[in-house]
Amino acid sequence: MGLISAIKVMLTVLSIPSYGATMRNMSVLELLFALLLVCLLAAIGGIGALVWNLVRRAEGQARDVAELKSWLDAGGRTQELQAAELRERLANTQSTMEGLRAALSARQPIEEDARASLKRLEHVIAGSSSRGAAGEHILEEALRHLPPEMLQRNVWVGGKVVELALRLPGGKLLPMDSKWVSSVALEQLAEPGLDANRRAQLTGQVEREVERRVREVSQYIDPSITSPFALAVIPDAAYDVCRSAIVSAHSRHVMVVGYAMALPYLLTLYQLHLQFARTVDMEKLQSALIDIERQVDVLEGILENRVQRSLTVLQNAYTEGKQASAKIRASAQGVRISSPSHEVGAVDQLSTGSPDAAAEVSTDTFRLALLDSVQ
Repeated sequence: MGLISAIKVMLTVLSIPSYGATMRNMSVLELLFALLLVCLLAAIGGIGALVWNLVRRAEGQARDVAELKSWLDAGGRTQELQAAELRERLANTQSTMEGLRAALSARQPIEEDARASLKRLEHVIAGSSSRGAAGEHILEEALRHLPPEMLQRNVWVGGKVVELALRLPGGKLLPMDSKWVSSVALEQLAEPGLDANRRAQLTGQVEREVERRVREVSQYIDPSITSPFALAVIPDAAYDVCRSAIVSAHSRHVMVVGYAMALPYLLTLYQLHLQFARTVDMEKLQSALIDIERQVDVLEGILENRVQRSLTVLQNAYTEGKQASAKIRASAQGVRISSPSHEVGAVDQLSTGSPDAAAEVSTDTFRLALLDSVQ
């Protein structure tokens, strides 16, 4: 716009004379020069306008480029900050992992020592009374929800002491004993990559030990004070691998269960014994039958002597009442259907105003009715 204004000013300064005056005084060369000058000025104006537009467009693009550059710089700084934060977090995570690895490495020897100490302790108490006491504590913990009156401890049976017994309905006792089998074989059986032959060998070892424990439990059976069978409770791992030992224990009247099955098994057994295994005292039954027969005789005497007699009296009274009511009804009908002559005479006497006659008629009528009813 500024360039166009400048061209206008230059044209104004030149102030081309009017058309009529110049055409007479100008030559052809001057005319061509003036025309060329006008074209040159127009070209210069167009070039100036084009340059101005280009300059404006360049300035806008420069602003856009500067803004884009600022955005890129801000994004780069943000990415650098995020990358730095991620690097810091990764470094912290790596240091934490290193600390955990070091802690695990330091804890591993402690765990190995604890495992070795536990094995040594197990070997020390293996086969001793301490191991049996531990099994008894496990069994008592499994049965702690039962009422105290259902359990009896330290019972003498056949010269031996049973640590725990269940009191059944009727007074009999169910002897129970916890038997701890070899944990070395059970630990080897728990290994995942165990050979089949070795597994069968260890299973046979566990079953033989369970059979030996079953023979010990069978000594607690005394039919005079205990139930005809006893209960042997073994670890669940041993129960899972025993098959033939459980069947052979049944022939010795010993039931084998695991610690986890002890409570539901005892509750089921108690309920079945309560429902089906009650003993009957024949003397008490005989006395009860005699008492029932005596009471039946007393009841029959009451029915015959009192109830039947009362029924007979009531029946007789009912019959007599029916007869009396029939006679009264017949007398009333006889009075109602009397002869017309008697009625006329009675009416004449009543019409004559004789009160004695009316009283005599009514008295005779009721006297006849009463006599009929009495007869």
